[in-house]
Amino acid sequence: MFVPFLIMFREGLEAALIVSLIAGYLKRTRRGHWLGAVWAGIIAAAVLCLALGIVINETTGEFPQKQQELFEGLVAVVAVCILTYMVFWMRKVSRSVKVQLEQAIDQALEKRRSGRGQAWALVAMVFFAVAREGLESVFFLLAAFQQDVGIAAPIGALLGLGCAIVLGGLIYWGGVRLNLARFFKWSSLFILLVAAGLAAGAIRAFHEAGLWNGFQSVAFDLSAVLSTHSLTGTLLEGVFGYQEAPTVSEVVVYFAYLIPALILFFLPSDNVPAATAAGQKNSH
Repeated sequence: MFVPFLIMFREGLEAALIVSLIAGYLKRTRRGHWLGAVWAGIIAAAVLCLALGIVINETTGEFPQKQQELFEGLVAVVAVCILTYMVFWMRKVSRSVKVQLEQAIDQALEKRRSGRGQAWALVAMVFFAVAREGLESVFFLLAAFQQDVGIAAPIGALLGLGCAIVLGGLIYWGGVRLNLARFFKWSSLFILLVAAGLAAGAIRAFHEAGLWNGFQSVAFDLSAVLSTHSLTGTLLEGVFGYQEAPTVSEVVVYFAYLIPALILFFLPSDNVPAATAAGQKNSH
C-alpha cells in the first residue's frame, strides 16, 4: 500500500506542480481565459491513462501462466526504466522546469494566430505533460499490483493521488510552501530501492516464464531470521521486493542495478545540469 501511495503522491505532485505553474503563469500574464484549455488537456490525459490501465489489467488475466509471468517480467523492466528516468530527469530539470514551461506556453500561444489554433496548442502541451506522468504511473502500478495483491494497493494509489491533488491546490491557491528539493531527493532515493527490487523480481518472473534458468541456486536463506511470513518481512517484501531466500541471479541483478544508480544519484548535482545550462545559453 505504501509504495503505490508514494509513487502516486510523487507523480501526482509533479503533475500538479506542472499544471499550477502553467495556470499561474497564464493568470500572471493576463491570459486566464485559456484555463479552459488547460482543463481540457488534463481531462484528456487522465481519461487516456485510466483507459490504458484498465485495458492492460483486464487482458492480462487471460494469458496462460507462462505468458503471464513473461508479461509481468516485461512490465517490471518497463517500470524500472521509467522510475530510473523519472528520478534522474527530475534531478536534471528541477531548477529550470519553470522557465521551460513558461517558454513553451509563450511559443504555443504566439505561434498560432487563430484562437482555435492557440487553444489546441495549449491543450496538446498540457495533455503531453500530464500524460507523461500518468503513463509512468500506469506501468509502475501494474508492476506494484502484481507484487501487492489485494485491495490495499489500489487504495494506497488513490490516497496518494488525492493527497497530491490537495497539496497541489494548496500550493496554487493557498500559497503553501513545501521544500520540494528535499522531498524529491529523499523520495527519489526510496524509489531507486524500489526499482532495484522490481529488477530482481523481473529476473524471477523471466525464470518462471522459462526464459532464464541460470544462477538459480539460493544465494542465502534468511527465513530463520526474517521470514516473509512475519509482519516486517511482509512489509519489506511489499515495499522493496524482499525475498527470504533469493537466488544468485536475483541478488546479482539487484546490486548490478542499485550500486551504479546510487553512485550516479549521489554525484554532485551541479555536474548534471551544467551541459543543459550551456546549451540554453547557446540557444539564446
